[in-house]
Amino acid sequence: MIGLKEIAQLAEVSISTVSNVLNGRKNVGRETREKVLRLCAEHGYSLGAADKKEKPAASRTIVFIFSDFDRDFYLKIIQGLSDCLTENGYDLVICTNKSSTNFLRASFASGAIILDGSMSDEVVVSAASAEMPVVMMDRIIENKRLNASSVVVDNYPVMCDMVQALIDKGYRKLGFIGGLGYTMDNKERFAAFADTLARNDIAFDQKHYYHGNYRENSGYQAAKLMLLSNDLPEILVCANDNMAIGAIRAFEESRLRVPADIAVTGFDDSDTAAVAGLTTISIPRYETGYLAAKKLLEMIQGTAVKEPFKIGAEIKWRKSVK
Repeated sequence: MIGLKEIAQLAEVSISTVSNVLNGRKNVGRETREKVLRLCAEHGYSLGAADKKEKPAASRTIVFIFSDFDRDFYLKIIQGLSDCLTENGYDLVICTNKSSTNFLRASFASGAIILDGSMSDEVVVSAASAEMPVVMMDRIIENKRLNASSVVVDNYPVMCDMVQALIDKGYRKLGFIGGLGYTMDNKERFAAFADTLARNDIAFDQKHYYHGNYRENSGYQAAKLMLLSNDLPEILVCANDNMAIGAIRAFEESRLRVPADIAVTGFDDSDTAAVAGLTTISIPRYETGYLAAKKLLEMIQGTAVKEPFKIGAEIKWRKSVK
């Protein structure tokens, strides 16, 4: 018997569009709606059969919650989420900030994907339930009874590899610009940085740790403070690309050459990083989004392994390091 996917292919529309038509939603144009209904009639895909087989509209919706529109890699994550969900006949709703908790209920969606460092663990725990499974992309909560899992970046080993390679290149005086201190990414990236220095008997002076918030301007301001101290590191390791780009801008304004006078590294491999020639760590963002959506759908179907899934990353060596 012909299914939803085949109807979508014949109509040259997405699976979610066919689902919207069959569920009587008003967000589909008249011509498209009529085309879908005609194809359903021609191929024996009746509205009655669809009503029996398809879940209610709310249960075909997934909500993605994130906190920062400034970082361009979110677009890649969203594309991965969207592609996986569309292939499986689910709709994607994106929200951010204070409105997020309004969507964390089973009556609205059948699951949630969370990448919002400002959302507390308590909110996540209270939202995750048998009717509302949750996949986290920014943390791991150890609670076997919780209907939640994680798809996260494996920050520690790749940061260790990069810092060790920098040491092998001859760098001994290293500085660090951290992101938001409470985030798992920042904790793991700095731990890898500090541990690798310690393994090489290199002391790290805390005065070379500068606090940022993952945004470009915070990296710029941190670099300005370094310049005022007249005690620059040989290389500045940044917890993300945005802060690294901001730091480079401040150095160049002061006529310092990167990497001749000070080297800089980032983390994320944003499009801007490639243009700037920034040495960084590349994360497969599209794939991360796709896998997070896939894991959530498996949880909804009751087939998922709830153990956290860690995404590997790789170093991209560019001209910002000698």
